[in-house]
Amino acid sequence: MASSLTDTAPRFRDMAHSIVWCTVATVTPSGHPSTRVLHPIWEWDGSVLQGWIATSPDSPKARDLEANPDISLTYWAPNQDTCTAWCSTTWQTSDEDRRAGWDRFANGPEPVGYDPSIVPSWTSPDAASFGILHLTPTRLRVQPGTLLTAGVGEVHSWST
Repeated sequence: MASSLTDTAPRFRDMAHSIVWCTVATVTPSGHPSTRVLHPIWEWDGSVLQGWIATSPDSPKARDLEANPDISLTYWAPNQDTCTAWCSTTWQTSDEDRRAGWDRFANGPEPVGYDPSIVPSWTSPDAASFGILHLTPTRLRVQPGTLLTAGVGEVHSWST
C-alpha cells in the first residue's frame, strides 16, 4: 500500500531505532553486491527524514560508494518486523559536519545513541578514520511482523 511520507517516515524511524542494527547493501566498482551490518541514526522533523552512519571514509564501503552512491538498508527483528530504506548517500566532510555527526551519536536517544570513541581509531571527530555518511531516502517500506505471523497490520511504503 502506497503511503505518504508523513505516514511512513515516523513508522520507519521508530521501527529502525527499536531494532538498531541493519544490513546495508552497496555495489562494488566491479558491479558485485556487498553487505555489512551497520548502526544508522535517523531524524524525522515532520517533513524530512534523513539518516547518518558513523563509519570510516577509508573502508571498502567508501570505495563502493565512490562508484555508486546508492544503498539499501534492511532492519529485521525476531518478531518479523522489517523495514527497508533505499537511499542516496553523501559524505559530510567539513569539520562542522563531522562534529555534529559525532554529537548526534554521542547524544542520540537510547538505544541508538552511543559514544563513538568506543571504536579505538575514533579518538575524536577530527580523527582521519572517522567519517559521517548522510542518507537521503528515496523509498521506504515498513512491515509489521504481525502481518506475516497473524495476518494483522499493513505494509506502509513511500517513494519519491
